[in-house]
Amino acid sequence: MALTWQTGYGHTTADDDVSKRLLESAATLSYDPSTEIDWDAPLPDDHYGLNPEWSTLYGTRLWDEMTERQRVTLTRHEVCSIMNTGIWFEMILQQMVLRDQYLKNPATAEFQFALTEIADECRHSIMFARACAKMGVPAYRPNKVIAQAGRAFKALAKGELAYGGILVAEEVLDVMQRDWMRGEKVLEIVRGTSRIHVVEESRHMKFARQEIRERMRPASPARRRASATGIAVGAYVIVTSMVHPGVYKAAGLDVQRALAEVRASEHRKAMMRTSSRHLMAFLAETGLLTSRSAAVYRRVHML
Repeated sequence: MALTWQTGYGHTTADDDVSKRLLESAATLSYDPSTEIDWDAPLPDDHYGLNPEWSTLYGTRLWDEMTERQRVTLTRHEVCSIMNTGIWFEMILQQMVLRDQYLKNPATAEFQFALTEIADECRHSIMFARACAKMGVPAYRPNKVIAQAGRAFKALAKGELAYGGILVAEEVLDVMQRDWMRGEKVLEIVRGTSRIHVVEESRHMKFARQEIRERMRPASPARRRASATGIAVGAYVIVTSMVHPGVYKAAGLDVQRALAEVRASEHRKAMMRTSSRHLMAFLAETGLLTSRSAAVYRRVHML
């Protein structure tokens, strides 16, 4: 196929074909959470917020000591902490995508899908917020240092660094949610929100991968190394912010002991590697997995 160069960073007609297909998919397979989910249905007392295997404490001595009520409470607070981290990062994502598309040709499929993605993210954030309110869980937020780091990232990140950060958050959550939506003992409100998010985020991930490939075509080795490190640092911030320490207090646990057992949990480390497998393969394919970035990923057990 002949390539027609459209922009300075290497956008081609073949790339635009990807965006066209994503637009067509969005037109035929999108959901309205306000009608797709039964927000008035009662929450069974014995249903978890996420599959127990994805709980940060699963497989630890502390998990074995917990009552079933504590396990249910913990998993509900954990899933809402993850949802709130999702809301936080979706707000960052929207600003980065808008800035990337600023003054680009609005007639292109790339521009139109970028706005479609932003509309999706707005619905997802509202959906997550309503789910947490339904479960009666407070809005867990990143600490002040991480919050300021997020401000800097959304203001400065561009190109493959911006889309790499987007992909990290989406890929890791995607693997988790594909499991949660099949969990027979998981709350239906979580299963439903997970199904919607998985379907619509699959398009967002394809878009992010394509944008990264475009930016990497003309990239010098120095730029690749710098971007690889920047994406890894972003991944570190996202992953370490997913579960707020307050979830352990909400379940009536000793917070310091819980955090220590999470850090030592081999099961937790294995689950993180599982959720990051496809992401690591893509980063390696595009030259964005270097020895320096790999060291960062190993610190949070993504590699």
